Amino acid sequence: MNMSDFKQAVCVSNADLSSSSFSDVNLQEAQFSDVNLSQARFSDINFSGARLSDVNLSGVEIDDCNITDMKIRGVLVSDLFAAYENNEESSNDE
Repeated sequence: MNMSDFKQAVCVSNADLSSSSFSDVNLQEAQFSDVNLSQARFSDINFSGARLSDVNLSGVEIDDCNITDMKIRGVLVSDLFAAYENNEESSNDE
């Protein structure tokens, strides 16, 4: 099924959309629940303000991303990186 130049709220449930492709799509304020995104690929995505909870992130790789104000369990990721780098520097000084 191809949908192009389409503007309509869509409710999809109990569906298999594996191997689907989404390009230049606005999913702002969309809600996802009980969704399998394993092996999915995301690039040039705006996740600003998104909330993830009860999510399996095992094996996830995040590269070349803006992490400004990103938090994991309430802790700024930039603070986590700073603590890690300080720990690495302390270990190298010994």
